[in-house]
Amino acid sequence: MSLYDLSDYKYIGSDRVFAIGLGTYNIKSYDKAFDAFIYAITQGVNLIDTAEMYDSGRAEEFVGQIVKHVGRSSVFITTKILPSRLVDRDQVLKAAHESLRRLGVSSVDLILIHWPNENMSITEQVRNFEVVYEYGLARYIGVSNFDLAQLREAIEATRKAEIVVNQVHYSVLTRHYVEKELLPYCVEKGITLQAYTPLERGSVVVNPIIVKVARKYSKTPIQVALNYLISHKSVVAIPKSENINHVQEILSSAGWRLKVEDLEYIKKYA
Repeated sequence: MSLYDLSDYKYIGSDRVFAIGLGTYNIKSYDKAFDAFIYAITQGVNLIDTAEMYDSGRAEEFVGQIVKHVGRSSVFITTKILPSRLVDRDQVLKAAHESLRRLGVSSVDLILIHWPNENMSITEQVRNFEVVYEYGLARYIGVSNFDLAQLREAIEATRKAEIVVNQVHYSVLTRHYVEKELLPYCVEKGITLQAYTPLERGSVVVNPIIVKVARKYSKTPIQVALNYLISHKSVVAIPKSENINHVQEILSSAGWRLKVEDLEYIKKYA
């Protein structure tokens, strides 16, 4: 089974999204980020990722400001709730309503369990979590930071909704477990794998293998690192940017593809 993909668009459930979204973790200047995000949306980016824990809810409020500016239909909103909220359905509902209030919307497109609650079975937490779908607070549900065994259990636990996303740390430099275990399973099950920290906080820029491939294509190392990810089936990359120039660089990661020989070269040596 080939895991490569030439499309710049991926599916989350039945929704078509651009293969590169924008994350909101650790934003330092919301004013600069606002301009960068608006620009990205005008250029076709339609997925924004946030979470209740990011800046104690301020990141969700920021996304709400973006949505108010561009219109609800322009953004596929993903947020995440903390594992401590999964202890019962009432806590899940409370968390979801608080997120929706900060976002200024009546429902989001996708809510994720931010990471597994180690004090509960996966089955119990997923069944509590499904309440957000039952009550129409989210169109889809998913998980984050679930390994293969946890993801399997989560899928088997669902009764009302389907797991459509697993968001994990995945980059050209942190890839072996994902590509060997998680990604083939996600492709098989129709689950989208969202890659957070795809640029390794800038480490891809100085990796000699990535730099070498970037020169071959007259691209930047960031563009090669993101293109590598989105060249895989069912993968959406979620870099963070607060700068329009950086957004332009990120957007130029799409619209072309690394050759298979170079994808394999990166897998072998980077």
